[in-house]
Amino acid sequence: MPLVTAVALVMRRDQYFSHTTALERWGAPLPRAQEGSVHVTTVGAGPLMRRPGVTGHRRRAGDVVVALDTVRVSGPERAWRECAGLLTVQQLVAVGDFLVGHRGPTTVDALAATILPGERFVAVARAAIDLVRVGADSAMETWLRLAVVDAGFPEPELQVEVFDDAGRFLARVDMGWRNMRIALEYDGDHHRERGTFEHDQRRDNSMTVHGWLVLHANRTDIGRPGVLFERLRQAFIARSSVGARA
Repeated sequence: MPLVTAVALVMRRDQYFSHTTALERWGAPLPRAQEGSVHVTTVGAGPLMRRPGVTGHRRRAGDVVVALDTVRVSGPERAWRECAGLLTVQQLVAVGDFLVGHRGPTTVDALAATILPGERFVAVARAAIDLVRVGADSAMETWLRLAVVDAGFPEPELQVEVFDDAGRFLARVDMGWRNMRIALEYDGDHHRERGTFEHDQRRDNSMTVHGWLVLHANRTDIGRPGVLFERLRQAFIARSSVGARA
């Protein structure tokens, strides 16, 4: 029996899953080192849960607690804020991007509202909320966006819809710079599937015909993004040259 399932059976009414355990229940992406961690918060003065593999916390009354699949967990906003002490800024941004995405349960404003002066790890939470955006479909897309900006490129628009000159829809790309007609796609493992690969080819051909440069990133670029950044730099130079000639 998984530890989290066993703990759920013995939690008292004044206790609930919190921190990364709650985020896992909400489906948020977590770094491998945090997967499977069990955090239980006690409301009020009752005894903390003390079991092997469980980290106990205490909170005042008033936090939002939600029944999710019959288990009590921190609300998505509170769970995000709780993890400012456990995750890096980049990891917290990835979680935030997921929670405010089109399948997510909350908004950027609701996450920001959990950041209160005087609480612990406020600096981490504030740094992260400034970078949370709507539109990332995966933690890797979040990483790509942050890495591109850190490398000095303008921040890309997310989920860019591309149309031809007659207004016909051509494609939707992960991120891009509409004014430069540059698109950047993150290709996860599912892009190796035949149907997805063929769809990507048709889409890219259509965009190329209509004047877009389409670049692709994959998992290899995580540790060594230098080549990707050089290709992106070249794309910006090429587009700037076209603009100057026009």
